[in-house]
Amino acid sequence: MDSTMMAVSRTVMAADRSLMAWVRTGLSLISFGFTIYKFLEYAREEAKASGKDLSGASSPELVGIFMLGMGVISLVFGIIENIQNVKLLTGQYNFRRTRYALFMAVILSIFGLFLLLTILLRIIGVGP
Repeated sequence: MDSTMMAVSRTVMAADRSLMAWVRTGLSLISFGFTIYKFLEYAREEAKASGKDLSGASSPELVGIFMLGMGVISLVFGIIENIQNVKLLTGQYNFRRTRYALFMAVILSIFGLFLLLTILLRIIGVGP
């Protein structure tokens, strides 16, 4: 019985490591997408100040928003996968474990979603 619980514990830790890989991927996509978006916004402001028109150059902006959205989706998929894996193990074995990785993934996905919605609302003219 002791070796079985150790194996279950290792499996749960492996699921948490997989979740952290999802978090790293999602966070990288979110940060890179936000950087692309902010760089283009800065370039447009500088061009407008110098009298140039960059209003037609929106594809980098769309790439930034797309990457930000994919980062949020990546976090959500990782959370769903982790919950399903741990629920499967919990149904077969009785164990308790604090889920710090899951907590961080949920917080980061909420932050990423907030960031994405803020940018989208700003683009359509609702935000500041």
